[in-house]
Amino acid sequence: MNTAKTKQLANARRAHRTRARIHGTATRPRLSVHRTLKHISAQLINDDAGTTLAFADDKKIPGAKSQRATAVGTLIAEQAKAKGVEAVIFDRGAFRYHGRVKAVAEGARAAGLQF
Repeated sequence: MNTAKTKQLANARRAHRTRARIHGTATRPRLSVHRTLKHISAQLINDDAGTTLAFADDKKIPGAKSQRATAVGTLIAEQAKAKGVEAVIFDRGAFRYHGRVKAVAEGARAAGLQF
């Protein structure tokens, strides 16, 4: 098996392990984070209804990548507060809780979301 396919399967296994333990509801949705080499995005997901409640990304935010990640956290927290959501379940997917993923979480906590 080639290296790219092996890496994809390992990422999928890690994401599945993480998501097997968590489930978002209307009162406590899942805060899912997706990171690429250039950008980061976050969304609030109600798994019961299968809907996305809010979405934020860093495509129009200037600054360094880690600063943009913190801004995405505060943006998603503001959108959650507008929808009446106070607490979320953090879903890091296949990504380590480190660097920009951690910055999103810290930005959301600073803006008032409870994990």
